[in-house]
Amino acid sequence: MHKQPNTDSCFICGRNNPVGLYLRFFDNGKDEVVSEYTVPERYQGYPGIVHGGIQAAMLDEVVGRVAMIGDHHHFMMSVTLEVKYRHSVPVETPLRIVGKIIRMRGRLGKASGRIYLPDGTIACEAEMSLADVPASLLERTDPKLLNWKVD
Repeated sequence: MHKQPNTDSCFICGRNNPVGLYLRFFDNGKDEVVSEYTVPERYQGYPGIVHGGIQAAMLDEVVGRVAMIGDHHHFMMSVTLEVKYRHSVPVETPLRIVGKIIRMRGRLGKASGRIYLPDGTIACEAEMSLADVPASLLERTDPKLLNWKVD
């Protein structure tokens, strides 16, 4: 597995975001991105259950990162994200979060993601349409501010 870069300020992957989740991501070099993570209690919705917005955010990140397989500077953004909540996701429980390419064509793509409970049950899943981040946005972004690197 190949470790993917993180930034400083991202809510999901930021190394220095004081309220962030601090997820780390690895890809298989082909079609899949994985993160192993235990969600802290402070991100619960119902008592003991991970807030649905946190689940959606984790899926948004892992699915969007499939575009970086083979090129850690290929940034794509979410166009649509459809999330299906299958089972409650308990806080303080080891999770496996997986994103997988369905298809990539030119500047557009489609990918899926799943959050797995320790017993392999699919707790939450998503499908996303992606598009390349517009060049005009990338040109306005100072790469030094991202501090985008593999630790």
